Amino acid sequence: MPITNPIKKRLQALKLEYDKLRKGKGKDSLLAMIDEAEIPESVYNSNAIENSTLTLKETEKILLEMEVARNVSLREVFEAKNLARVMGYIRSEVQETDLSREVILFLHQMLMGGIDDGIAGRFRTKGEYVRVGTHIAPAPEHVDQMVENILTSYSSDLSSYFVDKIAKFHLDFETIHPFNDGNGRIGRILMNYQFLRLGFPVIIVRNKEKKEYYKAFNDYRNSKKSQTMEKVVVLALVESLHKRITYLKGENIMTLSDYTKKHKKSAPAVLNAAHRQNIPAFREKGVWKIGVSE
Repeated sequence: MPITNPIKKRLQALKLEYDKLRKGKGKDSLLAMIDEAEIPESVYNSNAIENSTLTLKETEKILLEMEVARNVSLREVFEAKNLARVMGYIRSEVQETDLSREVILFLHQMLMGGIDDGIAGRFRTKGEYVRVGTHIAPAPEHVDQMVENILTSYSSDLSSYFVDKIAKFHLDFETIHPFNDGNGRIGRILMNYQFLRLGFPVIIVRNKEKKEYYKAFNDYRNSKKSQTMEKVVVLALVESLHKRITYLKGENIMTLSDYTKKHKKSAPAVLNAAHRQNIPAFREKGVWKIGVSE
């Protein structure tokens, strides 16, 4: 999905509607509630992409300080709690400062603190090499300068479309893989940091769609094509906007399954339209839903 002019116009229209609807008494608190309720789902998906064994229900229980039925590793418990803390932090503090090297290191310290304090809050140093699949990340001696370069490129690029910029930054960041651990989770946090700075809601990169997400990195590393990541990001952003607009409009929310039965529509066709975001559908806890005005 190259970011064509029709897609740009659609995003602009959704953003205008979102900005208009969010004004008014109680709207900020409603959006804060949506964000907070979404944290377990965001944490689950980001950690699952990194092969965490926690289910969504277990993640919810851990974040609510409830007992989990099976024995889970202490590391996975900390990973869930720390990531939730980072997500909460950027939502409350993102307007205070532009994205910088110091911000990235601070967020990584929050993410990895108590899990591996020896690597928390610092980039890889001499002798510390990492590999992701068949991709061997750049030598640690180059990491600091490479991160500075992509930060400068992002902030100084005033002509590229914002989604293109964010997608490319994410591709470059993950290609550098500046940390010994936590690169994927921090990279997805940084995307949301960038969206929030621009007045957009956060997105969720979903574990069920990680095949396309991983393909985006391969496409970029093999042929410098960023379109696959742009597609991933655009679909996630449109879905996030659809969800918040639906709540802000006070529509009656039903599952997509009930919607298709009620309106006697083809379930596969409606589901396909939801995945393509051709209808204002969104997911909560992995269940597709849609708002209806009647």
